[in-house]
Amino acid sequence: MLSHPGRRAVLRAGGHATAAVAVAGLTAACGSGRPAAAPTAPPPGPARPARPAGPAPAHPRRYAGQPVEIAHGPRDRPRVALTFHGNGDPATARAVLAAAEKAGARITVLAIGSWLDAHPDLARRILDGGHELGNHTQRHLAINDLPEAQAYAEITGCAQRLKRLTGSIGTWFRPSQTQHATPLVQQLAQRAGYPHVLSYDVDSLDFTSPGAAAVIRTVTGTIRPGSVVSLHFGYADTVDAMPPLLEELARRKLRAVTTTELLTP
Repeated sequence: MLSHPGRRAVLRAGGHATAAVAVAGLTAACGSGRPAAAPTAPPPGPARPARPAGPAPAHPRRYAGQPVEIAHGPRDRPRVALTFHGNGDPATARAVLAAAEKAGARITVLAIGSWLDAHPDLARRILDGGHELGNHTQRHLAINDLPEAQAYAEITGCAQRLKRLTGSIGTWFRPSQTQHATPLVQQLAQRAGYPHVLSYDVDSLDFTSPGAAAVIRTVTGTIRPGSVVSLHFGYADTVDAMPPLLEELARRKLRAVTTTELLTP
């Protein structure tokens, strides 16, 4: 496992790989354990609904035999899940989605609620691409350190935005600024309607902007069947890494699927 609580969060992001777009409002990586800079506050009022197109979104499922916190799927099938923390410049998000779709891959996006407030069209864009969309709290605070009421509000705040935009609270909940949720946060997620908390067993470290080649080495050096990989929207290195990473997974006969597909027999 590559993540550890004491790693340094890097808040800067490089320019877009193809469009030199400055990335603004990126949060710290979720394993840092340090407070993240709050994203730009959205306009007041409810999130604007996305266009009603594409298939009906899935809802959270309970997986028999799985723990409350899931870090990986079955190791006996050639599938992996690439999961993305949804925040940052929407251009990089669209570039990652396009790269995945070109390779026939499907990903899981855990979106920050304030990001959805600012870019509500991306909720439908994700679902229309055959990907799945989940909850990564409303403001990306260090949720394990929050009082119970505030932590619950962070979970339900994002869930409400997902519900307005898609008709579902999303397929998964991932806690913010941590790889592992405390027992309290796990209980709060279940109270909000998420039977499981989604962790990961491979940390790409793309948030440190190490270069695309380093992102690829980090992931391919640790990934194995059933792995759940943590990646981020908003970083140029991640965009650049996607095509060769997906090519390497295909060479190893590992199929990139949604987390739901990973866990479904």
